[in-house]
Amino acid sequence: MPHAVTHVLFAVVLIELFRDYFIKNKKNFPLKYVLIGGIAALIPDVDIAIYWILYFKGFTIQEIHRTFTHTLILPAIFLIAGLLTLNLKINWLEKRNMKLNTLFFIVSFSIFTHLLLDATIIGAISPFYPFSSFRFGIDLLGFLPTAFKGTILPSLDAVVFVLWLIHLERKHKISSFI
Repeated sequence: MPHAVTHVLFAVVLIELFRDYFIKNKKNFPLKYVLIGGIAALIPDVDIAIYWILYFKGFTIQEIHRTFTHTLILPAIFLIAGLLTLNLKINWLEKRNMKLNTLFFIVSFSIFTHLLLDATIIGAISPFYPFSSFRFGIDLLGFLPTAFKGTILPSLDAVVFVLWLIHLERKHKISSFI
């Protein structure tokens, strides 16, 4: 599985790129959404904390990790919540230029990016668990020589982070803040 940093950065980068290149009025899409999206990208790995508890009951990591929280059901729940709250106005959110439905959409998107990374980079996910045993995964890491497998995930973190910093410098001139 990709490291937590990769999950966070991947979601942050995609949401930030969307904000920078598709949102005309940045006031309607504050940076708080980007932060929330990054944090939400970790939601599927809450099953690791559940494993820590259930370990003492005899459960293995394989019985817990990438089961319920690594299905399409989780992002679908937040997507549906976003659709159901399209016209809902909450004052304390609106004072911060935020909308509940947008928060739900961002959380749904971030969870989906987590699933996509897990299915693409290493291993497989069961997108319809527990209703189906179908598993999907490309497992790109499996194609690498064994010698590279221990270093590729930290390297991926570094590459994504450096590319994001380059984008921030080009788009927002972050070096002027130093």
